[in-house]
Amino acid sequence: MEEPTRRIRAAHSDSTITVYQAYSREIGLPAARDGRFPAAWKRDRMTWIKPSFLWMMYRCGWGAKEGQETVLAVEISREGFDWALRNACLSSYAHGLHSDRATWQRQLKRAPARVQWDPERDLRLRPLPYRSLQLGLSGEAARHYADEWTISIRDVTPLAHEIHALVGSGDLDSAARLLPQERPYPVEDEVLAPLHG
Repeated sequence: MEEPTRRIRAAHSDSTITVYQAYSREIGLPAARDGRFPAAWKRDRMTWIKPSFLWMMYRCGWGAKEGQETVLAVEISREGFDWALRNACLSSYAHGLHSDRATWQRQLKRAPARVQWDPERDLRLRPLPYRSLQLGLSGEAARHYADEWTISIRDVTPLAHEIHALVGSGDLDSAARLLPQERPYPVEDEVLAPLHG
């Protein structure tokens, strides 16, 4: 079955969805140890969450980029994630979707969340012809995420390194078997339609 151009793919249960972020050890290790973001995690800054494990690997270089050495799997409530989607604005102006650039800019300024669609990646981190979601959270959304929506935080850096080593040795089948099982995330059309761009 052909993939739609834009779709949220994620590991999810009836009540939670797993998203990924990468941080320095100073933030990531305490977060994983305590299951919550430490006080040093800035709740007044925009934070980007990614439901796609491989897109996160592309972004953080399999946990090798400076300041992104700790890869976290953050399990959050679907209720919170869905709230963020309902209150999100596209991160870039889309002609035909927004009435004009000024209207979009006003929406973007007010919105506590923003959506960006980036090419999904394969195991070699090459772009695929369809896109995955990045969700930016700021203001109240970032605070809700850190202090209310988060159910658990796991350090998946060893998994990232193991998959990367298998890819490096050419064993793509074994690498693929270790990937988190991501599947289409159910979202009502009226929620996602204004975010397609």
